[in-house]
Amino acid sequence: MKAEYKNWMPKGMILSFAAAAVGCVAAAAAVALLVPAGLPKTVLVAVLALLGAFFCGVSVWSIFLYRAFSYNGRRQMSRQIIEEIAETVKLPDGGFGLDVGCGSGALAIACAKRNPRASFLGIDRWGKEYASFSQPLCERNAKAEGVKNVSFERGDATALAFPDGYFDAVTSNYVYHNIPGDRQEYLLETLRTLKKGGTFALHDIFSKAKYGDMQAFVRKLKDMGFEDVRLIDTTDGKFMTKREAAWMGLSGSALLIGRK
Repeated sequence: MKAEYKNWMPKGMILSFAAAAVGCVAAAAAVALLVPAGLPKTVLVAVLALLGAFFCGVSVWSIFLYRAFSYNGRRQMSRQIIEEIAETVKLPDGGFGLDVGCGSGALAIACAKRNPRASFLGIDRWGKEYASFSQPLCERNAKAEGVKNVSFERGDATALAFPDGYFDAVTSNYVYHNIPGDRQEYLLETLRTLKKGGTFALHDIFSKAKYGDMQAFVRKLKDMGFEDVRLIDTTDGKFMTKREAAWMGLSGSALLIGRK
């Protein structure tokens, strides 16, 4: 039995883009053959052709993303990010960690594997956007990896069902930018559940457009009593190059770490 962590670029999305491209081209051809000549026909064919070209380009882009993210491909960027985040997570004996938005369970399992005397919980809402990710998939992956000190349950990143100061460590990887709303507040909600002395490692696209002023947020955390708070750029070669980040749409990726 082998773990299957799936891909951040779902095959279904690639197929949808490709189908849209084919549909637009077919519609353009049908209009060109069946509609009488005139300005409306010319405009409609041009619009459909442009849409076809757009979806064709997006399809090619998504295929390259799929290949870069694949756990079994040459680049294996997803694996690299997961393993390097997990390396930063150190739990005390008997400790309890939380991974928010665990997806296929990769980060929670990696953290649990590196902290065999502690336990880890992965939560996710497992929505239709990533239908291939699920709680049973996470549990199968943990079993395949031989990791028994990890569990999974459904949860909401915007309103965690845990009391203040419950966990010794909290992690996440590319989660909050997918949720509309005040993302700094979502970070604070996660950090609320951290014990005094607990650590955090939160990786996301911390661009100004998505999060606002993150340097001000770092200062806010320090004013609240958090220690060793740092926002580490992960597009400078740590997880990816700036060129990779640009074409993958991951510019602004950074790792927010520190201690409560």
